[in-house]
Amino acid sequence: MDRVNAASAKARAHGGDLAPWSIVAIAAVAFVVFGGVWLGGTLGAVLTGGGWHPPPFALGTFASLMTDGPGKLWPAASPVGVVLGIVVFFAVIVALAVFAGRRLMGYVSRPKGLAGRRELASMCPDGIAARARELRPSLNGREQLHPDETGNLLGDLDPNGPELRSSYEDVELDLMAPRAGKSTGIAVPRVLRAQGAVLLTSNKSDVYAVTRAERAKAGRVWTFDPQGIAHAPREMWWNILADCHTIEGARRLAGHFVASVNDDQSKKDFWISAAQNTLTALFLAAARGKASVLDLLAWLADPADRAPIDLLRDVNMVAMAEQLQGTVRGAVETRDGIYETARQCVACLLDPEIVAWVTPDPNLPEFRPHQHVLGQDTLYLLSKDGGGSAAGVIAGLADATMRAGVVAAERMGGRLDPPMTAVLDEAANVCRISDLPDLYSHFGSRGINVVTLLQSYRQGSRVWGEAGMDALWSAATIKLLGAGLDDADFVEKISKLVGQHDVRTPSYSKSKEGTSRSYSYRQDQVLPPDRIRALPKGTALLLATGVRPALIRLRPWYKEPGAGLISAAAKAETAAITERATRAWYGSSHSGIAVGVRKWQREAVTLDKDPTG
Repeated sequence: MDRVNAASAKARAHGGDLAPWSIVAIAAVAFVVFGGVWLGGTLGAVLTGGGWHPPPFALGTFASLMTDGPGKLWPAASPVGVVLGIVVFFAVIVALAVFAGRRLMGYVSRPKGLAGRRELASMCPDGIAARARELRPSLNGREQLHPDETGNLLGDLDPNGPELRSSYEDVELDLMAPRAGKSTGIAVPRVLRAQGAVLLTSNKSDVYAVTRAERAKAGRVWTFDPQGIAHAPREMWWNILADCHTIEGARRLAGHFVASVNDDQSKKDFWISAAQNTLTALFLAAARGKASVLDLLAWLADPADRAPIDLLRDVNMVAMAEQLQGTVRGAVETRDGIYETARQCVACLLDPEIVAWVTPDPNLPEFRPHQHVLGQDTLYLLSKDGGGSAAGVIAGLADATMRAGVVAAERMGGRLDPPMTAVLDEAANVCRISDLPDLYSHFGSRGINVVTLLQSYRQGSRVWGEAGMDALWSAATIKLLGAGLDDADFVEKISKLVGQHDVRTPSYSKSKEGTSRSYSYRQDQVLPPDRIRALPKGTALLLATGVRPALIRLRPWYKEPGAGLISAAAKAETAAITERATRAWYGSSHSGIAVGVRKWQREAVTLDKDPTG
């Protein structure tokens, strides 16, 4: 009984503390309601021709309205207009309250400790425009700049903006799971908004289908599709041996073929290293001796063929010739093992459909990287991944194009203007440039904006090794981490990088003197690992050099102005790809071609919806 009485007394005491505030709340609600009726009715009377004749602001006015209606208070106005004025006024008040509440909830729910507008000022429109004028001399003297001329769009600061852009000296690394918005929110917008030359690698045709028509308006479109990803007709060729006249160029090309079959560059065994040395000598001999890729394949098939050794001696590459001869004269088991490994590295060139793209053709234009980087042309490099892919060829052409950009930048005084955009989608599968981590920051200083898209940190480590992936991570000045990162160790590290923030917890105590309040502080993680893993699709965690992490919302291409025209062009391109693919499968005169086209169209991605691939 004593406990019940004590509880009742405590409840009465608590109620006594709240009683004054209840009176204030009731008075405030009454004031808002009466004020809304008074002002809304008067505005309704004005709009219906009754003039500005407000009734007295008193409780009697409200009582008169309830008993006699609006005709007595606003005799010169229409009663319907007065009632509508009151309803509309309260509707506006409710809408404003809902809007303010949503803004407040967005601010309250936003994780504390992340960067805000002030800290990201250098990436906001004014700051990025000022930086663009410093990096691009061609913009000097112009008062108005298009936003795309100032930097690369990243997204909008969560929850209410503004838009954030990276500068033209930033290089980017994006980690997102499949179907998290890499194509629609990053690759496609980056290609569409590019100011200069564009390079895109991919193992799918989705980005190609969406962007091809728009890029054709800016310049020439080169499509390198040796494995029929988009089933584009062969309308170009690239001299794969063009940069192999030096040992460095030959070694780089050999490295790309070796990397295409070797998952971890930090674990090169004897056979891999020896095969790379042998391929370097053969590429050099073919380039210096004006031989073809088919001649090179013949040399690989017959280690006893002395043609490459003689060609190297003829051009005074004696040391390289001696090294190749030493390999040929070595133990038969060792020699055959080295040559077999080398044959496996360039096995894709045995496919006549692939080798045709890198063989001179007098009837087709030659793609020249050094000319490409100076204009606004677009190069699409498409290849399958897995066994038999043309990844080595794709990596070689991508590397040659980016290095051509470096040479052009040096001739321009240090930086390309307009900058070149290189989107390395599926880089770990179709564009394994072995020393990409070492070149990353150098590309940024030359006006070559490289964006590498990976599905996870571990995927990059499998290609470049732990040290290489760490170097790539450190060199990237902009990092975007999207939805679906399931590597527990990596997500835990990111949570630690984001940091902690102070949380103030109030505590109350009662005594005879009254109620007192005190605060204690603890540190919580700004973004716990589970929250990073559960980032919604279309959002990303932004890690920029020198700035606290921030949450951003990506800007998918299909939600931007002009998306309707782009979507229509994308549908037409997809239909063309479908028809070409069906003809390749069935033959142009096969009776099943119409059935095949309809089947492909049913399975095709609907590009005007949310293709978050």
